[in-house]
Amino acid sequence: MNQSKAPFSQRDVLALAKELIARPSVTPLDEGCQQLMGDRLKACNFNIESMVFEDTTNMWARRGHQEPVFCFAGHTDVVPAGDLNRWHTPPFEPVVIDDHLYGRGAADMKGSLAAMVVATERFVAKHPDHKGSIAFLITSDEEGSFINGTTRVIDTLEARNEKITWSLVGEPSSTHKLGDIVKNGRRGSLTGHLIVKGVQGHVAYPHLADNPIHKAAPALAELSQIVWDQGNEFFPPTSFQIANINGGTGASNVIPGDLKVMFNFRYSTEVTAEILIERVIALLDKHHLDYDIDWTFNGLPFLTSNGPLLDATRNAIKQTTGIDTDPQTSGGTSDGRFIAPTGAQVIELGPVNATIHKVNESVNIDDLETLALCYEKILENLLC
Repeated sequence: MNQSKAPFSQRDVLALAKELIARPSVTPLDEGCQQLMGDRLKACNFNIESMVFEDTTNMWARRGHQEPVFCFAGHTDVVPAGDLNRWHTPPFEPVVIDDHLYGRGAADMKGSLAAMVVATERFVAKHPDHKGSIAFLITSDEEGSFINGTTRVIDTLEARNEKITWSLVGEPSSTHKLGDIVKNGRRGSLTGHLIVKGVQGHVAYPHLADNPIHKAAPALAELSQIVWDQGNEFFPPTSFQIANINGGTGASNVIPGDLKVMFNFRYSTEVTAEILIERVIALLDKHHLDYDIDWTFNGLPFLTSNGPLLDATRNAIKQTTGIDTDPQTSGGTSDGRFIAPTGAQVIELGPVNATIHKVNESVNIDDLETLALCYEKILENLLC
């Protein structure tokens, strides 16, 4: 592989992406990334507000006082690098090889952050008296526990009645080419933590014990076969998956005293978490199980259907790349789930996601510049 330099038109986005990648901001650390972004935005007359909650650093930056409010949202934290011996280059030493920028966070999502900042700088220089306001909501808690990040910032904004009209999250949404897919919604996520109770005993004397695995197996099989809904125009059908199951002492001659099962729903807008919980409990009771169950709500489903933000995004991608983008709701969750319940329209647009969370994570440097152009065009479509 041959190292190369980016053309002049790409240097501003590429240079900032490199500066961000060089900061080893493994979740929930920020390592000065937000300060770097904030200094650039402050030069564009943004008001910068740092919100630190527990171990998490957040930034709320805003230019303007009027509505509508267009908000770039993203995260400076990255997942751990993993096995360093499997990286071609050190993960926090950004390098361009064969027109790709390598480093942890290149695609998820420091490349997007760099494109957001540069796009905003260019837009403000051309349109200093733009309509409404531009904002940035940046956290260092997206890849981790997501307790003290975007959700806490939104709580703060809601408490002072500061509303976001449109939010663009820079998650790597693209599959094959930049802009081929945008996320205009996400499924809800609900996790169940089930303990089925039995009586521990010797396998040679099963009449003196009560095997919770045997008791639970028919119920778990039935849960795995249920059609929860048919999905709809925007969402695939709700899925149920057992993620972890554990029982026993590790010995072959002991009947376990309990069985622990963790399962997850990724659900559409055709059902609610409350409906899913009711149906699970009814089924467990039907099988006469002795159990405890706790629930973790990871996020509500949200959808941004046709409207100004989706229209502006599709037009910007078409104008910049020539691609007719495909809005989808597939994939995991994002911090958009905390923003959408406020009434904001939410879209996710970012680079190709083929290498995210992998060793040798990378992004095409041409895509970084194209992404910045898309972001700038979205701003123009909405605020000019």
